[in-house]
Amino acid sequence: MTDEAIRLAKRVAVQLGCSRAEAERYIASGGISVDGKVVEDPASRVLPSQDVRVLPGASNEEAPPVTILLHKPAGFNSGVGTRGEPALDCLTPESLAQGHGQPRFLKRHLAKLTLTNPLETDASGLVVFTQDFRVARKLLEEGDRVEQEFIVDVTGAIKEGGLALLNHGLHFNGKPIPPMKVSWQSEHRLRFALKGVKPGLIDHMCGQVGLEIVDMRRIRIGRVPMAGLQAGQWRYLLDYERF
Repeated sequence: MTDEAIRLAKRVAVQLGCSRAEAERYIASGGISVDGKVVEDPASRVLPSQDVRVLPGASNEEAPPVTILLHKPAGFNSGVGTRGEPALDCLTPESLAQGHGQPRFLKRHLAKLTLTNPLETDASGLVVFTQDFRVARKLLEEGDRVEQEFIVDVTGAIKEGGLALLNHGLHFNGKPIPPMKVSWQSEHRLRFALKGVKPGLIDHMCGQVGLEIVDMRRIRIGRVPMAGLQAGQWRYLLDYERF
């Protein structure tokens, strides 16, 4: 850029006749394009010859925090990606599921994410990342009261009375496991609906009744199902959805 270049926020403020702070919010919310490309950094510099436009639906309101629902693939560490930040290896514009009336993808949606319900690396299924303190509080501080649902494929022969023990009667880390709902979905598939999920809990329970886990998938957290997300895909939690 030459000396003629100015900050994008200044250009937008002049162009729209608004304050610099309002211009910065227009830009940060993904409402401004430069030569046809969305630019989210208010400090970006532009030349007088470049085409700066306000996109349809642009807003100068503070962008709300987002919550992300990811179908974590088996073998992926939901805690930290290879670049040292949660799930950035999976959360890309290309893997965002289309439809659902979702907001426009912004780079800022991947900043300051809190992982609320981690899964074992070998398991797959629904994982939640959020910027919203209300969602974090619900799933972390009140998490033991939020039911989760798992589909678990197993091998081996369950011991006599094993299903009843899975529902109630086993111990984990020296403490009784609270009652839960466990049922057969098919000859080698169990459904678990439980609260207060701890890493290794379901694997421990299956081992206690003679079963070995082949595959485990979380399909629901509270009232939010994974629904049609394919492995590796993600979407935003919508305004009307509640855990």
